Amino acid sequence: MNIEALQASKRRTVSHYMYHPYGFGGGMLFSSNYLILIGIPLLIGLWAQFRVKSAFSKWGSVRASSNITGAEAAREILQAANIRDVNVVEINDYLGDHYDPTQKRLCLSSNVYSTPSVAALGIAAHETGHAIQHAKAYAPLKARMTIVPMTSIASRILPFAIIGGLFFRISGLITLGIWCYLALLVFQLITLPVEFDASRRAKIILGQMGIIQPGTEATGVNKVLNAAAWTYVAAFVATLGNLIWLMSVRDRRS
Repeated sequence: MNIEALQASKRRTVSHYMYHPYGFGGGMLFSSNYLILIGIPLLIGLWAQFRVKSAFSKWGSVRASSNITGAEAAREILQAANIRDVNVVEINDYLGDHYDPTQKRLCLSSNVYSTPSVAALGIAAHETGHAIQHAKAYAPLKARMTIVPMTSIASRILPFAIIGGLFFRISGLITLGIWCYLALLVFQLITLPVEFDASRRAKIILGQMGIIQPGTEATGVNKVLNAAAWTYVAAFVATLGNLIWLMSVRDRRS
């Protein structure tokens, strides 16, 4: 699922600033542009998060016939891929599963690490897919790793740029905010093929190794991973909407 720390930056966006005393003529920011570019992506994001939690709740209670836990599945897949230098560790972070390429750690939440459910196996295999990408020098993953420092800086600067630009009418900070959104947009665009490829690998590997059986179990894995994919699409759409809206603010004031 790879829900990373940069998700925090998605919550520190212009969509949090509902009122601007100067605004478009001195009123609320709830213009038609705002509702379309900010409101609709926000609703898509909430819907995507609901789908993930709903799919995980349903298939997290369905025991896989292989009766192995997410951690055991991850270690078996790593061994089959001849990857010996990645540690599988348990973390106390619900749906916070991710692969850390800098430490070569596959971090699985408790519900995934120790549970032999269809959902747990799908998520564990997905994160292991990232470890395989890393071992094979998968180009989009390498690109994402390269721009992480820039994206991290942009996510820290963005709230100050938004506050300074909108509330204090500092045009230079609005431009800085636009550049920050561009950095986040590039990161999220690169993230899409990385996540889709990891899910594709997971589905194939689970079937080939007999960890998941065709039919109901395979359907469950597909539903969990497909729901997770929508969260990345929603994040991209939300950032794009914020970027376009902020550009329109700058253009109206120029």
